[in-house]
Amino acid sequence: MDLNQVKKKKLRSTIMTVSLDWENLGFSYMKLPYRYLAYYRNGAWEKGELTEDATLHISESSPSLHYGQQAFEGLKAYRTKDGSIQLFRPDQNAKRLQRTADRLLMPQVPTDMFVDACKAVVKANEEYVPPYGTGATLYLRPLLIGVGDIIGVKPADEYIFTIFAMPVGNYFKGGLVPTNFLIQDEYDRAAPHGTGAAKVGGNYAASMLPGKIAHDRNFSDVIYLDPATHTKIEEVGSANFFGITANNEFVTPLSPSILPSITKYSLLYLAEHRLGMTPIEGDVFINDLDRFVEAGACGTAAVISPIGGVQHGDDFHVFYSETEVGPITRKLYDELTGIQFGDVEAPEGWIVKVD
Repeated sequence: MDLNQVKKKKLRSTIMTVSLDWENLGFSYMKLPYRYLAYYRNGAWEKGELTEDATLHISESSPSLHYGQQAFEGLKAYRTKDGSIQLFRPDQNAKRLQRTADRLLMPQVPTDMFVDACKAVVKANEEYVPPYGTGATLYLRPLLIGVGDIIGVKPADEYIFTIFAMPVGNYFKGGLVPTNFLIQDEYDRAAPHGTGAAKVGGNYAASMLPGKIAHDRNFSDVIYLDPATHTKIEEVGSANFFGITANNEFVTPLSPSILPSITKYSLLYLAEHRLGMTPIEGDVFINDLDRFVEAGACGTAAVISPIGGVQHGDDFHVFYSETEVGPITRKLYDELTGIQFGDVEAPEGWIVKVD
């Protein structure tokens, strides 16, 4: 089903206004009318289409089920003040998915195909894009999986690329308010030289148990240390870490086992070019947290989540405040979300309009 067919079907059907509590949405699945589906067969991608079928039909022996040959992405569509809809840097999500595909010996999804598919899904489900001013967005989940009758440990011959969507609110309850995190020494998110820099499900499966331990202790999530030495901060749950120094530096960890966050690299650019800060990617040693006057987690789902304090063993370290957001963190948040919602001028190429 192409977009024109979707439009005709909508015109033939009874028009129904979507009624949701937009300002109190959580971060949870919602089955929307349309999603995108494309198959890779005989060494090439077939023409993708929109479908109303929310169930993937795959072989029980698909490598994605047994050996984790799968990858995913996450990005959002934003409603602007004039009612239009836009995507934030979708080409960067496409490129990250391509790097992940290379790591897992899967076929790349071309950038144009990826971006066009995102736009088609948003357009088909446009009544579910939350209104401007609610803080909610339409979250897109692109998924690439190896399928087919394969039982040995080897790459699949066939693949599915799909994108579905749902309206979401803040990933962390309460929005832009500081929360506390637990530094975890006993568990690693990814292995040294493993798939930490790839957006694959296995990394997230490994985080579920330590995440539960943190939640049971009333922390928002886990801060993972580098898997080789356990001396440096790497990731904050499923988000990236940043710290702000008294010397006006914006610091993020650099490691081959960190997922390269599009939000993080956007903040690095904005910190330098909009706030006049010094951007630094480097080691963030756990015994040197006093250098930071503010800290936070950043990612597509979380956007920015200020870190109030961190528990490491018997020590509890507070950054700016456990109750108030630091001034630089707020400026970065306002600048980034202003761009995403169309209120602040974006750097060239960052915004893609959904026509």
